[in-house]
Amino acid sequence: MALGYVRPARPDDAGDIAQIQLSTWRTAYRRLIPQQVLDELDADWLAARWHEAITAPPSPRHRVLIAIEQAESGSEPTAHPVGFLATGPADEAALAPDEEPLTDDVAAITDLLVEPRWGRRGHGSRLLAAGVDLWRTDGFRTAVAWAYERDPATLNFLTSTGWEPDGARRALDVDDLLVPQLRLHVDLGHEAGD
Repeated sequence: MALGYVRPARPDDAGDIAQIQLSTWRTAYRRLIPQQVLDELDADWLAARWHEAITAPPSPRHRVLIAIEQAESGSEPTAHPVGFLATGPADEAALAPDEEPLTDDVAAITDLLVEPRWGRRGHGSRLLAAGVDLWRTDGFRTAVAWAYERDPATLNFLTSTGWEPDGARRALDVDDLLVPQLRLHVDLGHEAGD
């Protein structure tokens, strides 16, 4: 029997988070991002960045959460990190081109990834629900997230939990390839992600 839960990331989770990110990007985004860019991603560099995000966040409202799948196999339970959520107040990275800064009651998802082999087991929903609980506690009224236009898994997941496109669009320049994104939002007064 497998159980899943979410907890705040700890410093020793940084390497696992980097591996989840690498695996997910190389699997889910292989048709969106040039292979050369995916091949050049460095696990140690990513782990150092995640370690910093966990140990020295820019504010108390910046959080990294990790999803764990726990299974009982024989007499010893096993636990596997399978996904993560990074979030904080909306900053310039949450903006569309030429957009005015968002208000301080807007949260932004910077990363929400579940390794594809662990998908469809509720980990994304648990991460999002935990994020919503924290956002409400922190006084956020709205949340935003960017998604690749050609990433139906993320778009379908977010819209199925009450998120909607807000009309903002941008294109990321990834190794001279423009990758279009659209921004989604949710009103936290509703039961989003629950």
